[in-house]
Amino acid sequence: MADNKATIPDHTAVRTALWRALHTQVDAYPYVLDDTVGLKLVGSDDSWRQRPDMAPGWTRGYRASIVGRARYIEDLVTEQAEHGITQYVILGAGLDTFVQRRPDLASKVEVYEIDMPATQEWKRQRLMNTGYGISNNLHLVPVDFEAGESWREKLVRHGFKADQPAIVVSTGVAMYLTREANFKSWREIATMAPGSIFAMTFMLPLDLLDPLEREDMVKVSARAAAAGTPFISFFRPTEILELAKEAGFKKTKVVSRDDLVKRYFAGRTDGLIPATGEEFLVAST
Repeated sequence: MADNKATIPDHTAVRTALWRALHTQVDAYPYVLDDTVGLKLVGSDDSWRQRPDMAPGWTRGYRASIVGRARYIEDLVTEQAEHGITQYVILGAGLDTFVQRRPDLASKVEVYEIDMPATQEWKRQRLMNTGYGISNNLHLVPVDFEAGESWREKLVRHGFKADQPAIVVSTGVAMYLTREANFKSWREIATMAPGSIFAMTFMLPLDLLDPLEREDMVKVSARAAAAGTPFISFFRPTEILELAKEAGFKKTKVVSRDDLVKRYFAGRTDGLIPATGEEFLVAST
């Protein structure tokens, strides 16, 4: 790994970046998402392919989920930008590479990446060191959640226009937060300017999973807990729709794993499909 390892993003952000790169190396073309930028930011040598969590076999469904959800978000941003929304907020951005990979689309919106200060400083340095630089429409917004800082206030300080709608996304985050913390965040987002769109992934309870994938999820959950990042919150689709309405959103829907399979994985020659367990809540103000 490169640069100051003390401030490198947490292991989940790194693994997500590496899984995206792995998709382009072991899965068939066309790629659901063509992303090797994250690998360059991590700065890993060829030994990353030898990591236990990079085994092409057992990681197959999980990396499909990672690239599928990222592709869905990019299509959502494209759609909403065409409808006039020009602000895009990424909560828990980690090693998101949208701006570097899709300058054609990113140039149409102001992108606000929110994450912990150490992660943001590390990413800033890596973007400069790898030659990508930081474009005028990319705003790295450091927020110390543990110190009680308000991400909404920090957004405004970085140029966000609170009276204009935005696309707000959160992927791979909800399961690490308590239900109370999730609901508090939803209530805050629901007060954003009318026409704003919120999209987040959430984990299904184990009893809603296929038996074989239920066993895999138990193992994944155990690994996450052992690494200090346990899965805390799970939601049933009907339940999360009710909670989103209660939080104040006007329109809500669930985009299921099957929806993503039909949209991005149908007809693939390698039979790649996302693992069951993760779905999307999409809501609007």
